[in-house]
Parts: sequence; structure tokens; C-alpha cells
Amino acid sequence: MADFGVSAGQCVAVVWDKPSPPEALKDLVGKLQASTGSEGHVSVENIHQLLQSAHKESSFDVILAGAIPGSCTLHSAEALAEMARILRPGGRLFLKEPVETAVVKDSKVKTAPKLCSALTLSGLVEVKELHRESLSPEELRSVQEHLGYHSDSLVSVQITGKKPNFEVGSSSQLKLSAAKKSAPTVKPAVDPAAAKLWTLSANDMEDESMDLIDSDELLDPEDLKKPDPASLRAPSCGEGKKRKACKNCTCGLAEELEKENSQAQTSSQPKSACGNCYLGDAFRCASCPYLGMPAFKPGEQVLLSNSNLNDA
Repeated sequence: MADFGVSAGQCVAVVWDKPSPPEALKDLVGKLQASTGSEGHVSVENIHQLLQSAHKESSFDVILAGAIPGSCTLHSAEALAEMARILRPGGRLFLKEPVETAVVKDSKVKTAPKLCSALTLSGLVEVKELHRESLSPEELRSVQEHLGYHSDSLVSVQITGKKPNFEVGSSSQLKLSAAKKSAPTVKPAVDPAAAKLWTLSANDMEDESMDLIDSDELLDPEDLKKPDPASLRAPSCGEGKKRKACKNCTCGLAEELEKENSQAQTSSQPKSACGNCYLGDAFRCASCPYLGMPAFKPGEQVLLSNSNLNDA
């Protein structure tokens, strides 16, 4: 069985379908057993029972599907995925299936490129077509009777695929080399001619051909006058019976009103006759309006209630 790469000691699975001739199946199994020897093993599995089989992952080195002479089998995506699962890493699948030579709408028979894509999607790599030939009379009859498909553009193709050298879900540590020190950044050389174009020297300033403008000559006498603060105010700022600054006032009215308010509060405070009111009750007169209040700093604003002023 050199065509399938079967050697002594290997485990081989033969996937067959109902229309497979019993004599051809028996003959193929006998040849495989002779190639694998006593240390090998050949398992025969019906494609419709494959998904219910108890085969463990990575059980077979080689799987032959649809390879029995005189039979034709269509392999579903589930069957292809199961065969990829039970293959050992590095094992090979040899598949034979009838395909359409042209795209037929709503056809259950694939084209050769779609069959290769299905094998790739099942998890195999290095998928390629090995052989293509016309269907034999027995294979054509098998397609028509057992698959219920009639077409004049069918051919038989043999395709192989390999399982990657790792199992699904396996992991491996990556060996990362130490990061190389990056070379220092080298600034690009500056073209002297280009640098000269953007350089202005003192000698250039003395060139009579250059007409320089004095920046002071750009200002008019009106520009040098200090503006009147009243002219900077907004037209509606401070208007009305009660003067009130605008929100986010920038003309100075807010500061002016705040200053007037503080002056009015200071003038409303009673003046000390002795000048010792701020020291506390021990230094205050009997008629001092600040009696009973804590000491305060000189000049600090202290608010007195109307009762204190009346008592005074």
C-alpha cells in the first residue's frame, strides 16, 4: 500500500459506506493488514456510525475514506471533522469522492475546490488533489442508486490532507530572545545650502537692498493713548436705578462696586473713643459697644447687632 504511505506498525482506519462491494472491502483490508504487520492495526468503520464510535483522539496514523473500488461516498463536514480528530498529529487522510466539474446550483455534490476547502476547515493542512478520473460504471451506478444524484459532469477525485504536528488545544512555550539594544538615533545630515536659505545674519541686515520696517511706525498716536475705563464698558453695564455689574465683568465696574461697598461698611462701624476696644473686655469702657465680644485684630471688620448699638 505504498500509494497511501502505509508502513509496518501503523494504525489504519478504513471508512466505508453501504454501496461498497464486500469483496473489494475485504481485499483492501487484507492488503492493509499485510502492510502494517502484526504490530499494526486495521480498523473498519461505517461512515454513518463514525460519529458514534468510541475512538479516542489521535488514534490512527492513516485514514482511508471512500477508497474502496466500485463505491462512491459523500463526506459531510461533521464526518471530516471527526476523521481529523482521531488522526494522530502528522497523520494523513486519503479521501476519494465524486465531484462536479462545474458549479451546479443547490447541488449536494461539491466541486473539487470546495472539497479541499472543507478538508482545510476540518483542521487539516497541506491539502491537495492527487488524482482525477472518470467514474467507472459501478461507481456511476452507485451514485445514481444510493445517492439519488444524476449528472453527466461527475468525476472522481482523490485528495489528501495532513494533520498538523500538534493536537488541538496543545500549548508550547515560546523562546523569546533578549531584546536587542536599539541603536542611537542618528539625525539626518543638514544640507548646507538649505540651511543657508533659512539663516539671517548681521551682514544681511546691513544689506541696502533689504527694506526693513520700524515696528513703531505701524502705531498711530491714538494707539499710544491710554483708553478711558468708561469707554471699555459694555453699553448696558451699570444701567438702571441700581448699579449692577454684568456677569464676568471685565470693565472694572465689579471692582468699583465692591470697593464702594467695603467703604460703606467701614464707615458704618462705631469708632473707638479709647482705641483699646480690640484688646478685649478688660480694656474696654463701660459704654463700649464691643462689650461681651472676643478680642479682634486692629482694623478687622466686626459686625454689631442693632441691640448692641441701641444699648450703647
